[in-house]
Amino acid sequence: MKTLSLLILAIASVALTSCNTISGAGQDIKRGGQAVSDAARRAVN
Repeated sequence: MKTLSLLILAIASVALTSCNTISGAGQDIKRGGQAVSDAARRAVN
């Protein structure tokens, strides 16, 4: 769980620093969500 929290924090940091517009923010959030889902899927398997 600690690793997942650190992963979410890292993704959020990158997403917040790289988006310039509302549209870009939405895309970054979507990618972050996909990364978290992928990490959770890998942890289960």
